[in-house]
Amino acid sequence: MTLSSSCDVLICGAGASGLTLGIELARRGVRFRLIEQAPGPFRGSRGKGLQPRTLEIFDDLGVVDRIAATGGPYPVVRHHGADGSTREVAAIEAMDATAAEPYRSPVMLPQFLAEGILRDRLTELGGHVDYGHALTGFSQAPGAVVAHIAGPAGEETVHARYLIAADGGRSFIRHTLDIGFPGEDLGVRAIVADVTLTGLDRDAWHRFGDGDMQRQLAVCPLAGTDLFQLQGPIPLDGDVDLSVDGLDAFVRERTGHDDIRVHEVHWASAYKMSARLADHYRVGDVFLVGDAAHVHPPTGGQGLNTSTQDAYNLGWKLAAVLGGAPASLLDTYEEERRPIAAGMLGLATRMLDQLKQGSMRRTRETQQLDLGYAGSSLALDAHGRDAALLFAGDRAPDAPLLGAAGQPLRLFDLFRGPHWTLLGLDTNRADIAPREGVAIHVIGRRQELRDHAGHFAEAYGLSPGDWLLIRPDGYIGAIANAAGHDALLAYMDGAGLAPRRDVRATSAAA
Repeated sequence: MTLSSSCDVLICGAGASGLTLGIELARRGVRFRLIEQAPGPFRGSRGKGLQPRTLEIFDDLGVVDRIAATGGPYPVVRHHGADGSTREVAAIEAMDATAAEPYRSPVMLPQFLAEGILRDRLTELGGHVDYGHALTGFSQAPGAVVAHIAGPAGEETVHARYLIAADGGRSFIRHTLDIGFPGEDLGVRAIVADVTLTGLDRDAWHRFGDGDMQRQLAVCPLAGTDLFQLQGPIPLDGDVDLSVDGLDAFVRERTGHDDIRVHEVHWASAYKMSARLADHYRVGDVFLVGDAAHVHPPTGGQGLNTSTQDAYNLGWKLAAVLGGAPASLLDTYEEERRPIAAGMLGLATRMLDQLKQGSMRRTRETQQLDLGYAGSSLALDAHGRDAALLFAGDRAPDAPLLGAAGQPLRLFDLFRGPHWTLLGLDTNRADIAPREGVAIHVIGRRQELRDHAGHFAEAYGLSPGDWLLIRPDGYIGAIANAAGHDALLAYMDGAGLAPRRDVRATSAAA
């Protein structure tokens, strides 16, 4: 007998993007199902770097402190010369945290530990992953997707409003939809393996054979574990021995040290690097996120972070439309995220070229703090100024404030959660009627919030009377002055942010 069930959103794939999307939907009360064809969680560390912008997302999701406590900073890179000499360089360009950017250093955390933290958060919010469930086919009809799933209990039919492909670079859903995945093979094949190893200190990311693609090897201690990650290029063709003996011989041959020994293999893979971007992120009511939409070389640590941010962008939009917002809101997902992925593909590919020469450096552009959605159809600039520090579509900076009662707080505290945030600078709160899903705050010397140290003014450059509307994903949706008041109200109406019901009733009676 074929089982039958229904949900609002069916997510296929329980990697970082699928888990992030599940958390976003769970905290908004959306009925969803998260399935994964593998029998259990992924055990490896294809990705191990969480960039500052992703840490801001994890702050919003309530897991950033767990992430930081479990992982750690990037160690220094120790280059080992053939003559036995060593030299050390910073793995990343050091940048101190600021009031506007509280997270400016990436955290190293193996993918399997990061995903474990996300799974725990999903459980806290009432969600879970159905492992051992494979999507075998699906069809679309107006307003519905019918999916067929094979699981431990047999065949199942799921009726969903939306289907999400978070099923990786070989995405079954993308292939079924016949979405093109153009790009290029980058001419590099490599191994990546998580191993138990002795003979090297854990205080450095060890590199051997830099600039020589026949001999390169990176041995990195994985924060939060007693494992090391091995990475090294290998010939494009031929079998590769990923056993303990095979990797032990590989390491000794690449390093020239017989005292460096591999004792256990936790996980290992051999893969060819490529850079590919899906022609479309959406067909009907089916959306691609993460590796299903783009694949990157691992250089620069962009893949997992870009994937997580795909889900963060899509999640609130799905929930909003399911809650009554215009369906056109979902068109902005591809509009905003596909150009970001294209840029990240270019960055990761350039860094791969640098790695081949032994000169790769991680700079600010890898941190993803400067990425935004300027020019998006969701961006409204109605402030009437020729020059400004920030524009609609930009990331909303953090800033410390004081409450009128004297307690310190951060803008990120105000933003945290599934709501929109409307900030006014010395505005009249009564000018904006309360709206469902919008938290309204006014900043000023005699207002509820005080910019006691001037950090808000420094970061935002607003003038008295300006309003600033922050999207649920921490980007500026609209900036308006008094003359743009009507445009701001129309923007909120178009985003499905309706006046509260009792306010509407009062207005109608008047």
